Amino acid sequence: MTEAAAEPGHAHRVLQRDQGRVLQQVRDRVRDRVRARWARTASRLTTYADQAAARAARIVRAAGRRGPRLPPVVWDSLLPALLLLNVLTTRAPHELPVAAALTAALALPLLWRRRAPLAVFAVVAAAAFVQWLVDVQLPADLAVLVTLYTVAARSGRRGALVAAAVVEAGVLLACLRWTTQGAFLTPFVAVTAMNIATAVLGVNVRTSRAYLAALEERAARLEHEREQRARLAVAEERARITREMHDIVTHNLSVMVALTDAAVYAQHRSPDRATTAMLQVSETGRQALTDMRRSLGVLRTDEPDAQRHPLPGIAQLEALAEQMCAAGLPTRLEVHGGHGHIPATAQLTVYRLVQEALTNTLKHTPAGTRAAVRIQCSLESVTVDVTDNGPHPPHSAAATPSAAPSGHGIPGMRERSAAYGGTLEAGPLPGGGWAVRTRLFLDGAGAASA
Repeated sequence: MTEAAAEPGHAHRVLQRDQGRVLQQVRDRVRDRVRARWARTASRLTTYADQAAARAARIVRAAGRRGPRLPPVVWDSLLPALLLLNVLTTRAPHELPVAAALTAALALPLLWRRRAPLAVFAVVAAAAFVQWLVDVQLPADLAVLVTLYTVAARSGRRGALVAAAVVEAGVLLACLRWTTQGAFLTPFVAVTAMNIATAVLGVNVRTSRAYLAALEERAARLEHEREQRARLAVAEERARITREMHDIVTHNLSVMVALTDAAVYAQHRSPDRATTAMLQVSETGRQALTDMRRSLGVLRTDEPDAQRHPLPGIAQLEALAEQMCAAGLPTRLEVHGGHGHIPATAQLTVYRLVQEALTNTLKHTPAGTRAAVRIQCSLESVTVDVTDNGPHPPHSAAATPSAAPSGHGIPGMRERSAAYGGTLEAGPLPGGGWAVRTRLFLDGAGAASA
C-alpha cells in the first residue's frame, strides 16, 4: 500500500514540475515578444522624434533666413497692432476709449524700444502705473515684459536689475489689487517667475551678442594680421629676388664687359687669348642664365633648374675667384675650417657677399688691382673678409651708415648680413685699398632667408 500510494504522489509532483516548466517557457516567450515589440515601438518613436526635430530645425533655419529680409520696425509693430486689435474687438463701447488709450500708451512705445530701451521702459512703466490707478486690466501689460527683455538685452546689468525691480514692484501692486481673496500667492509667484525668466533671457541674449561680437572682432583682427603677414612675406620675397637679380646681373655683366674689353684689345696681337676671352664671356652668360632660372624657379612649379643646379656656396668660391682672375682681377682665396655643417642658405649668403664685394672691386678699381678673400668657418659663425689694394672708389662715402648709398650693392650686403645677426663693415683701409668684413652667426641660420 505504501509503494502504491507513493507512485501516484511522485507522478503528481513530476506533472506539476513539467507544467511549471511549460508555464515558465510560455511566460519567457511572452516577455521576449513584449520586449521586442516595445523595442520596435521605441525605435519608431525615436525615428519620428528625430524626423520632427529635423523638420523643426529646417523651419527655424528657413524662418531665420526669411526673417532678416524685413526691417526690425516691422516686427516691432506686430505686437502693438495685435494688442490694439484685441482691445477694439473685445471691449464694450463704454470701456473702449479708456482701454484704447491705455493700450496705445503701453504698446506704441515698443516701436522705439531698440533705439532707446531705457526711455521706452520708463514710458511703458508709467503707463502701467496709470492703468493700475484707474483700475483697468488689459492684455497690453505684456508690453512691460517686452521692454524689460529689451533693457536686459541692450543695457548693462545695473539697468537690467533696476528694471526687474520696478517690474517686480508693479507685480506686487497688481496682485494686491486684482487677485481674489486668498489667492495672492499663486499668481504672485507665477508672474514673478515670468519677470525673472524675462530678465535672465535678456541678459543671456546680451552676453551671447557680446561673445559673438568678440569672436567677429577677433576673426577680423586675425584676418587683418594674416593679410599683413602675407604682404610682409611678399615684400621679403621680392626683396630677396631683387638682391639675387642684382648680384647675378651686376656680377656677370661686369665680368662679361671686362672679358669683352680684353678680347677686343687682344684680337690683333693674340687671337688665341681673344678667343679664350670670348669663350669665357659665353660661359659667363650661360652661368648668369642658369642662376637667374634657379632664382626665379621658386615662382614656377614646372621649373626644373632649381633641382638640377644646387645653390652656390663656399665650395664654388674657387670657381668665382678663377672667373675674376680671367676678368682681370687677380684674386686670392683662403678658406679656413670645414664648411660641411654650414646650412645651404648661409653658404649662399657667403657666396653672394664675396661675389658682390669682388664685383664692386672689378667695377671701381683700375687695372692691376689685386683682391684677397678670407673665409673663417667655425661651429658658431662664418667670418667673411674681402680686401683689395686699389684706390678708394669715388662713392666711398656710401659705405658709412649715415650717408645715403648711391647703389644697391652695399645695402644689399648689409641686409644679407643682418639676416644672420651680423654687422657689415665696408670702407677704405688706412694704408690704401678697400675692405668688406662681416661675421654671420649660425644660431638662427634657418630663421632668416638669405
